[in-house]
Amino acid sequence: MLAIPAIDIYKGKVTRLLKGDFAQYKFYNKTPLEYAKGFDSIGLPWLHIVDLEASLNGNISVVDQLREIKSSTSLKVQFGGGIKNFSNAETMINYGADRIIVGSISVTNKNEFEKILDQYNSGKIVVAVDVSEEIIYLKGWTEKSRVSLWDHLQYCTSLGINYFLCTDISRDGTLNGPNISLYKKIMDKYSNISLIASGGVGKLDDLCELKDSGIYASVVGKAFYENKITLEDLRSFVS
Repeated sequence: MLAIPAIDIYKGKVTRLLKGDFAQYKFYNKTPLEYAKGFDSIGLPWLHIVDLEASLNGNISVVDQLREIKSSTSLKVQFGGGIKNFSNAETMINYGADRIIVGSISVTNKNEFEKILDQYNSGKIVVAVDVSEEIIYLKGWTEKSRVSLWDHLQYCTSLGINYFLCTDISRDGTLNGPNISLYKKIMDKYSNISLIASGGVGKLDDLCELKDSGIYASVVGKAFYENKITLEDLRSFVS
């Protein structure tokens, strides 16, 4: 299982939110590039960048940071936040994102979502399924949809999507442990997908338990920035 470190960027700074709440944020001291170089130094292949401002207003704000990281490290980047239409997707891929994370529009604008799929192979697309009690949430987790996780997985896999990023909103930023039972349930139903877990990782044992569940990767965010998980710990999850 891969560990994919997350760099969430808000107002140009590395930031963590609690359960997606912009009223509960914390800035960290180093720049995105400084953190990225640390991850690159231990051989991690992927970096997860989220443009928090774009997740709210759709205006992508991290192009400079993305370019800097791509030119200064060997990291591949999966980018999320602000992919509201085909033009956004094209822009971020042209700026160097190796994979783009598509969330809300896969529910609210299927024509635009499928237009992206028609242009780019499924290896460049990660569908974000952000859930609470197995219901999809939209627009930076601010809006509850009427779509179940299971219906959406069925729709996306029918289109050939392989990569899914599943966040249990109630666990995100809490350090209280990931929703292992949810990820096992997904893998039981969709054993062939590449599932990326997100939300709740608080210690090395959480990553070990996720690895045992058979998933492809796990995002690591706050636990690293709060020194609960070290760079040395992450060395064990480079492939």
